[in-house]
Amino acid sequence: MWELICGVCRLETAQGPLEFGPWRRSARARLLADPVAGRALRPLRELIPASGYIPDFLTPPVTGDGLSASLDRVRGTPRTRLDRDLSRLAESRRVPNWAGTLGRPGGDGLKALAEALGRSFRALMEPHWPHIRGAVANDVGLRTRALLDGGTQALLDGLRPLARWRAPVLEVDYPVRRDLHLEGRGLLLVPSYFCWRRPTALADPGLDPVLVYPVAKPPFDIAVRSAVDGLERLLGRTRATVLTAVAGPSARTSSEVAQVVGISLPSVSYQIGVLRDGGLVASHRDGKYVLHTATSLGQRLIISGGGGTRPGPEAPGGP
Repeated sequence: MWELICGVCRLETAQGPLEFGPWRRSARARLLADPVAGRALRPLRELIPASGYIPDFLTPPVTGDGLSASLDRVRGTPRTRLDRDLSRLAESRRVPNWAGTLGRPGGDGLKALAEALGRSFRALMEPHWPHIRGAVANDVGLRTRALLDGGTQALLDGLRPLARWRAPVLEVDYPVRRDLHLEGRGLLLVPSYFCWRRPTALADPGLDPVLVYPVAKPPFDIAVRSAVDGLERLLGRTRATVLTAVAGPSARTSSEVAQVVGISLPSVSYQIGVLRDGGLVASHRDGKYVLHTATSLGQRLIISGGGGTRPGPEAPGGP
């Protein structure tokens, strides 16, 4: 959710032309080709300014349970939280009239907003998710090694120049001046691909403290070209594309993979079988469907290859 919200901000600006330029062109091409996704993005643009306050309820607690769990939390946002967040947003920009109906008994405004968030994620994030995940995983690896080698102080010292640890205070390069007292609650560090230049955080000091900070990132076009070369040399183009297609945030059926990659269903079954035998893909039955996901080994292979491969027909205009 943090990646999606930050990504919407980056889509609306010209920030980071090297880092985000190819992604913006790809995303805009997808939105033009998919009017439904374009319409889904409209309410997000009305609630998410390119700078300034963003309603906290759009970024629920980070639990690692995946996108669907986060969307469920958005659907269940209490009315008191909505009123507080939207009132704060109204201090800096006009709040759309439809937002006032969110959370009302018998209404489906939150359900519609959650559906818009999910569709926007699929349009803006999912085609590039292995690359995004790879950059974040690299940062997590660096921070973990710093923590293991030098403890908490080494971890926090490694956040420079985004933050400076001057015990017992972590001074953050933040857009506005504020003090946040943890009071024993701890601080969750959230590395983000689409966070830009400065860290960000929840505005309400009563919520569980998080610090979202930007990770080092190779430009999309350079990284994807590297991945294409590496994965295709190892697996072949079709098999590499199939592996990437099942490496997103949600499992996919064989029919969905066939649609994404643009090959026949028998060919998908064969390629997934080979990848499964190699320990790169796991499959399980869910009712009448068989769902496929990349294993941790498959994810690491994609990450080491640079994070992606050439887009299939579902991703026109991809970098």
